[in-house]
Amino acid sequence: MSDETLPVWQRWHDEQEPVRVGVSACLLGAEVRFDGGHKRDRYVTDVLGAHVEWRPVCPELEAGLGLPRPAIQLVGGDRGDRLVVRGEDRDVTEQMTSYAGPRVAELLEAGLDGFVFKKDSPSCGVFRGRVRAEKGGMPVRTGVGHFSRVVMDNRPELPVEEEGRLHDPYLRESFIEALFCHNRWRVLVARGLTRRALVEFHEAHKMLLLAHDVARYRALGPIVGSFGRVPDDEVYRDYAAHFLAAIRRPASVGRHVNVLEHLFGHLKNALTPREKKEIGLAIDDFRSGRIPLVVPIALLRFLVTSHEADYVGGQLYLEPHPREMMLRNHC
Repeated sequence: MSDETLPVWQRWHDEQEPVRVGVSACLLGAEVRFDGGHKRDRYVTDVLGAHVEWRPVCPELEAGLGLPRPAIQLVGGDRGDRLVVRGEDRDVTEQMTSYAGPRVAELLEAGLDGFVFKKDSPSCGVFRGRVRAEKGGMPVRTGVGHFSRVVMDNRPELPVEEEGRLHDPYLRESFIEALFCHNRWRVLVARGLTRRALVEFHEAHKMLLLAHDVARYRALGPIVGSFGRVPDDEVYRDYAAHFLAAIRRPASVGRHVNVLEHLFGHLKNALTPREKKEIGLAIDDFRSGRIPLVVPIALLRFLVTSHEADYVGGQLYLEPHPREMMLRNHC
């Protein structure tokens, strides 16, 4: 961790290792769709793009299917075992598979923190892709794109999302929070893991972890405490597995309330009766859905500064990503 004058989230990041995200190129406005068009998404380009470094890819074009090209579709099995050219029944599964392995390895080697995929794409979709049965009948919504599948199979801990779901404020906040957490871990590893560095990292993320996954939060403490009894490399490996899984689980209102009350408890002895009343009311209003999360968070940040509560002020829960993104204004 560096300069204490920086926002909390920024202290754990490195300009040389930006939040690096793979993306379906058509979402950035590249005219690579089967019909020569694009699917530019303004949230992806104008908002998220201001805070991440994109690594664009168009699997169908790069695999050699041409431009323009016939549309392809998923056929057979639960996830769509085959990729077939629509109307021709020409199988291009092997063509995509041969391309996807090396290309995914190249992207992951660049140090990705996540991936934004094009929804409903037979190559890039992640959730509920349309799968046609081998013998006809109604398609089912259980498919996964063949390229995105290779990404997820090779790096299951990597945060992934579709652009359509980023317009849901809860899913958006969860995904972007996971991106920034993944980047912080990657930066920590790049700087060189040490016992002290891991302890400081864990302390700063405690409340954030509690908001995401209580079980893994409880498991991570003993992992950090096992230094000296367990080989360091094993501690780092186990910590990474639990940490990266925890931050991919969306936080809930109930767990947010639990964390807010924890932080309130750390401040309680320093607060005036009026301050206690105000923060208590703000937490209750958030619990009831009358105000967004940003309100009790802003009040807690003010009280932390007023009372110089260093431990609470160092918690990444209070500011896990840039305020300009306003992710907690709608949750």
